[in-house]
Amino acid sequence: MDRRFLVILTALILIFVGIFVFSKNSNDSGNNQTGSSQVQPTNHVKGGNAKNVTLVEWGDYECAVCELYEPIVNQVFEANSANMQLQFRNLPLISVHKNAFAATRAAEAADLQNKFWEMHDLLYESSNWSAWTNSNNARSLFDGYAQSLGLDLTKFRADYESSKVNDLINADSAEFKKTGQQMATPTFFLNGQYIELSKLTDETNRPTVAKFQALLDAEFAKNNAPQ
Repeated sequence: MDRRFLVILTALILIFVGIFVFSKNSNDSGNNQTGSSQVQPTNHVKGGNAKNVTLVEWGDYECAVCELYEPIVNQVFEANSANMQLQFRNLPLISVHKNAFAATRAAEAADLQNKFWEMHDLLYESSNWSAWTNSNNARSLFDGYAQSLGLDLTKFRADYESSKVNDLINADSAEFKKTGQQMATPTFFLNGQYIELSKLTDETNRPTVAKFQALLDAEFAKNNAPQ
């Protein structure tokens, strides 16, 4: 066989192997930013919203700052749940967080069995967060969380891999770009108005319930003032 032909054949084989390995690694980490532009963004909301106030958080499950904010956001919501609505939207920063997209897949797959907030909370729970964010096999941990929530594991795994879940995540990221804000997490909006993190933190740059509450109270008053 012609030597030059063998060299070309070998090169082609190496290229195809490289493509296969890249594709597999991308899939294992859950990162896939292709999807349909026709899919609507997610709508994960909770709260009674009697005073017509919505706090939106764009978050990345692997973001350490988001994890820091999580207990504060929970306390604020619990204290005001009858009067406000809390919405969470996905913004996985895959360039800096290796398991972020995979974790978001887990949350969206759980949502297809009506367990979004439960999975959301498990992902941010301190002991869990430390485990999966540092894991080279985070997916096995997500399977364990799904089982603990009583999910149908076969369906959860299929949904995790699905284009439907992938498209939902990408739709959220596309929606965030429309805000004109820098791709950073967490990012908060209160009734459509962007909130600078400095308005939510104390002098040590840590978020506080009091700072959140002050902004909510002002919005409650504004929305419910006599006409």
